Amino acid sequence: MLGLCRLDRNKEGEQLNDETDLPEWMATTEMKKAMKTLKQFSDKDRDYHAYQARQNFIREQLTIQHELDEERKAKAEAIQQKDIALKDKAAALQREQAALEELASLKALLAKNNRH
Repeated sequence: MLGLCRLDRNKEGEQLNDETDLPEWMATTEMKKAMKTLKQFSDKDRDYHAYQARQNFIREQLTIQHELDEERKAKAEAIQQKDIALKDKAAALQREQAALEELASLKALLAKNNRH
């Protein structure tokens, strides 16, 4: 009989959430105080875990933001390097064009001198 009472009490233990909902056999001043203390510990534990979850979320968001910033910076540098390369290529093409024009001018002058 004693074993069955303990089993029943253990089953009831899952439903003991508040000092006001205690079964009649547990509704003593000491048990109410104990349940209130347990609830305070439980609330503190829940608050702590919520705080930790918020901190982890903030850390993850900062990490993601940092990675995005680094990626943007790398892309901006790559674009800047491409622009420099294009400007260098344009300058080289201009020099080549000027050289070709000078060469054509010299050929024309040489042809003119050879006729005379």
